[in-house]
Amino acid sequence: MYIVNKQCKSTGSNKIQYTNENTSHLCYYQYQYGPFDDSLDGLTTMKLHIKSILYITLCCVFTQLAHSETQSKEELNVYSARKEAYIKPLLDKFAEQHNVQVNLVTSKADALIQRLNNEGKNSPADVFITTDAGRLHRAKEADLLQAITDESVIQLAPEQYRDPENYWLGLSVRVRAIIYNDERVQLSELSSYENLADPIWKNRICVRSSNNIYNQSLVASLIAHHGEEATQSWANDFAVNLARKPQGGDRDQVKAVAAGQCDVALVNSYYLGNMINGSEEEQAAVAKVKLFWPNQSDRGAHVNISGIAITKYAKHVELANKLITFLFTKEAQAWYGDVNLEFAVIEGIEPNQILESWGPFKADTLNLGKLGEFNANAVQIMDRAKWR
Repeated sequence: MYIVNKQCKSTGSNKIQYTNENTSHLCYYQYQYGPFDDSLDGLTTMKLHIKSILYITLCCVFTQLAHSETQSKEELNVYSARKEAYIKPLLDKFAEQHNVQVNLVTSKADALIQRLNNEGKNSPADVFITTDAGRLHRAKEADLLQAITDESVIQLAPEQYRDPENYWLGLSVRVRAIIYNDERVQLSELSSYENLADPIWKNRICVRSSNNIYNQSLVASLIAHHGEEATQSWANDFAVNLARKPQGGDRDQVKAVAAGQCDVALVNSYYLGNMINGSEEEQAAVAKVKLFWPNQSDRGAHVNISGIAITKYAKHVELANKLITFLFTKEAQAWYGDVNLEFAVIEGIEPNQILESWGPFKADTLNLGKLGEFNANAVQIMDRAKWR
């Protein structure tokens, strides 16, 4: 007997096989010969051969169709300075909803800005996501972004959380809070960022280096509100009040306050929130400190954003706009609070339990484009104040 078996797995001997370099499937037709049967005439043999050829042809067609379907999917290339855990689940959800493929590249913000600059017109990137308005401003000034022109997309972000010329939009909000040890600090001593320059805080403050963009943006906001001369005076006195040389990250400032190395520190609020769910060491440190919202009696606490922009040479602008729109949905906005303990930029989002425990706060309404505009001035002021 003469039998033809169609299968799709690894090949062996006595097989006619078909492969396609663009698919992982392998189709073949196995011929098995039984005892000789002289009743099998020439016509029957020819029919069996034709049947096997038809099987091969169909396999070719189906695998090519499968490849074509994959190839026909739109692609969106995202460069993100946010850690993969804080953005990829949202991108995956977007890709699923819109039946597209999202390719994600993650790295440090400055490295991605340099990469966009080096790639120029050949950059595959469509979207740039990063933290801090100052970094978004750097990308804009380097001519790496294009203005968002879809008015429906622009209006998704409140005015203070978008670039004045619509080159970027804020996706989530973080607050530069004061962390303090309530065993050594009376609540009545705390009031504002400006107050931290008072002599009562001499040798009592911990803070990150002046190289840190979060501190640069805080100082830039002070320039916007008070001017350079007043901000220089504040920075000089603030630097004198430091308990130690600026060092470490925001979590290290929390640990320093908990350990008694200083009484207060400037920290982005979400770091404290993440430490609540962190290691035993971090949880122990958080238990010894409290959070204070500065400037509640005047302009409000200094806030910053994580934000998004469309790159200058984006090839999929329409799809990029769809992604931005998706990231402003209530589902996505709530996700920022649940996963990274940041605040939503749109109203009507129920706050995460940890965020709610800190109580409401008034945010500074300064347009965050000013943080980038005054960044260079802020760095110069910090250098002159010897805030290293």
